[in-house]
Amino acid sequence: MADAMTLPSAGGPAKAGHYESGKGGHYESTRIDGGITAPLGFTSSSLHCGIKAKTGALDLTVVAATRPVPAAGIFTTNLAQAAPVLLSKRHLQHTAGLAQAVVVNSGCANACTGTQGAADAETMAREVASALGCAPEAVLVASTGVIGVNLNMGKVAPGIRSAIAHMARGKGSEVARALMTTDPFPKEDAVRIETAAGAFVVGGTAKGSGMIEPNMATMIGLLTTDAEVPPALLKRALEESARDTFNAITVDGECSTNDTLFAMASGASGVVIDEDSYPALLDGLLAVSRRLAVDIVRGGEGATKVITVTVEDARTRDDARQVARTIANSPLVKTAVHGADPNWGRIVAASGRAGVQFDVSKATVHVGGVLLFENGLPHDDAAPLAEAA
Repeated sequence: MADAMTLPSAGGPAKAGHYESGKGGHYESTRIDGGITAPLGFTSSSLHCGIKAKTGALDLTVVAATRPVPAAGIFTTNLAQAAPVLLSKRHLQHTAGLAQAVVVNSGCANACTGTQGAADAETMAREVASALGCAPEAVLVASTGVIGVNLNMGKVAPGIRSAIAHMARGKGSEVARALMTTDPFPKEDAVRIETAAGAFVVGGTAKGSGMIEPNMATMIGLLTTDAEVPPALLKRALEESARDTFNAITVDGECSTNDTLFAMASGASGVVIDEDSYPALLDGLLAVSRRLAVDIVRGGEGATKVITVTVEDARTRDDARQVARTIANSPLVKTAVHGADPNWGRIVAASGRAGVQFDVSKATVHVGGVLLFENGLPHDDAAPLAEAA
């Protein structure tokens, strides 16, 4: 039986179009093409270096700015962390949140590979740094694929050199394909934010298909913007946007060794982000991240359905997230969804064991917009409508 996919939510859908903020003023968002290299100041190159067995399957990619720029990262909460995760954490700490490039390989996770794996991740950073003329600490590394297998550096190192020799804009779709492992389709998105101070762009790409569980999904995610953002503010925006997007999806309840989400800000648009304009940046990151997160859920291994779990009127937003997550991760709820069975009892039961304040006499459950349970009493006569929905 294929698992039903779920997207827990503590609020409504992503905002789109026109925005108004008390501090940020008026701004508008428009979806555009280009993915990860849609923002100015970023180039990329992707190729097949031989990690994947299939000839021509892209398995190595580099995304770079013209100089070290503000960068931020979020990583797996699994204590068994892959070599590239540990290396990238050190590099971001060493540079106080600056990076010039990200190099990613797919087909091999370089996880649980000991000292050789650590050395291989460092070699990847050094190869990129040598070709770009920057410090190795300015290079972030990510890997995805099979755990417990060493990288073939005889293929990866020359692949990196070849990739950097062909860096260009307009290759965002290739980056999206190079990240893929068991993903059924590539994932990318970009938006242009028009503000009183000018326009800036947020672009992104991600992979993820199995071992999808907050926090985070089994994913590699890359976000870029051409806004000028201080490192601390970029880190804050990345964490806040991930909380209700990449950290709010689940398929199979597993947490990976390699989960990585990076953001880089080139500043090439000239639009400066400060506390007043922060809402515009956050909404741009949210728009792109939510689209990518939903695509990850849609492409979950063996999944046949996508649902959104929305919890309202909880005591706090964190309580709402906890209830949504408990419902979304419930195997009984998932089997009900898979079988198109609007079993409100499983939803109520999951809510009651979520570990937050819960009064069943005040609980209401809608499935597919159909009211099935209200203030502690069932509306079972409406179940056929929910099945049809």
